[in-house]
Amino acid sequence: MDFFDLTSVGDVFIDGAVKIVLALLVWFIGKMIVNKLLKVLGNMKALQKQEETLRLFLLNATKIVLYVVLVVSIIGILGIPMASIIAVLASAGLAVGMGLQGSLGNLAGGIMLMIFRPFKVGDYIEAAGCEGAVKEINLFYTVMNTVDNKAISIPNGALMNANVTNMSSEELRRVDLTFGCAKGEDIAMVQQVMLDVMNANDLVLKTPEPFARLSGGTNEAMEFTTRAWCKSEDYWTVYFDLTQAITEALGRAGVHAPAVRVVSER
Repeated sequence: MDFFDLTSVGDVFIDGAVKIVLALLVWFIGKMIVNKLLKVLGNMKALQKQEETLRLFLLNATKIVLYVVLVVSIIGILGIPMASIIAVLASAGLAVGMGLQGSLGNLAGGIMLMIFRPFKVGDYIEAAGCEGAVKEINLFYTVMNTVDNKAISIPNGALMNANVTNMSSEELRRVDLTFGCAKGEDIAMVQQVMLDVMNANDLVLKTPEPFARLSGGTNEAMEFTTRAWCKSEDYWTVYFDLTQAITEALGRAGVHAPAVRVVSER
């Protein structure tokens, strides 16, 4: 009797060991196949023609689906009844759902970003208190690079509930600058100096025309506002070029800076 019991135990052990070894083989081979499929999919011309945002999103989603199929296959090889797995998942579903509310919200946010597309990879945006160029849009997070090259990961759920300012969505942008000078300067002359500088800049568009007008002031100063249109990708170049060039031109024209009010001590 003991002999038969030992034989049965040995058979069960051998059968279990074979299943585990086979499952491990399937896991490692499956990973290689998944990586190969993702590489082939990423190199497909049809997918490369898509926007970078949609392309990365599809690759990430495909990766998750393939790994789910691989895990389900391994469960079948181990001989675990799928009905039992489904029952366990169903009983734990409520608790997991409560614990993953934030993650599910981020997943939903990622899907909504793909549908409505308020921005894409490469756009410079301001959202959720952060500002930078969009580097990657994953299923759960969007990664942005700031101007000083810091990577910021923002949950997609937060992005869908925040005001998003996309500085790259339009072909043209307007550069608004403000300059001050002393009270009593020739207003027309100051305006002409600013217009001449803007018209001389090759990156400033001629249509719409550059704008320079007196926009405010105090008892000691006058304030002028300038507006120049340029291509979106040239915004910061035009911003800094005009700031420096107009300041230098006003100095050469003899325009004085605003007077500083001195409060005497008693």
